[in-house]
Amino acid sequence: MEREPFDAVVQRCGPMVLRVCWAVAGPDLAEDAWSETFLAALRAYPELPAGSNVEAWLVTIARNKAIDQLRAQSRRPAPTERLPEPARWEERDAQLDLWDALKRLTPRQREAVALHYLAGLPYAEVARLVGGNPAAARRAGADAIASLRSMLALAKEDESR
Repeated sequence: MEREPFDAVVQRCGPMVLRVCWAVAGPDLAEDAWSETFLAALRAYPELPAGSNVEAWLVTIARNKAIDQLRAQSRRPAPTERLPEPARWEERDAQLDLWDALKRLTPRQREAVALHYLAGLPYAEVARLVGGNPAAARRAGADAIASLRSMLALAKEDESR
């Protein structure tokens, strides 16, 4: 079985990996985590056993790199962020509302959302990556989605007042 060229893997899996990085590390660190993910993957790709689940492998790397970015951020002073262009403020506000809601989830719930709903991994794979069993991963995902719906509905209700 011939291995898929790495640039094709990046094209195919890049958006999924970015969604995982965004959900785990947030909008400000997602791109750095994405870059670190594919840099690490490029180095390790030649040694990946044939027939491996490339998506699950990349999601595992992305999750770890996103967590690394969060840890690194906590050790350095926060720079002053440049203001977004006025036309993008609404889009940015919506992203921040979602990120604020994601931050309120437990780490397990946030990872379940990132791995299952954003990366498309089955709950058995989510359970293997975060620990536990598929039923617990499914429950964490369902609880997370219910919490997100509730938090985002309240945020939308507050905006309309």
